[in-house]
Amino acid sequence: EVRLVESGGGLVQPGGSLRLSCAASGFTFSIYTMTWVRQAPGKGLEWVSLISSDGHSTTYAEAVKGRFTVSRDNAKNTLYLQMNSLKLEDTAVYYCQRGGIRGQGTQVTVSS
Repeated sequence: EVRLVESGGGLVQPGGSLRLSCAASGFTFSIYTMTWVRQAPGKGLEWVSLISSDGHSTTYAEAVKGRFTVSRDNAKNTLYLQMNSLKLEDTAVYYCQRGGIRGQGTQVTVSS
């Protein structure tokens, strides 16, 4: 069974940082491109970032470029999202995703 479990969310002030993790199991993590998506209150899903299976290629939404960094540790079957310089508009539930499969998400709230 494919499982994706996100963690690391929380409440942070504007300008702060958080590091999200996504623990993957039930499939061969190292051969899949992985993505992060988010859903802000009352809005649809928004793609945030993508990382290739070997971690050598990454892409970002314009809204997070230069502030977020995606990475992965294939030995640990874990995906990461380092989020710096957080803004109020980054408030959302963040999900890691493999194809059409997402985890339960982790809440990130940016508030003063």
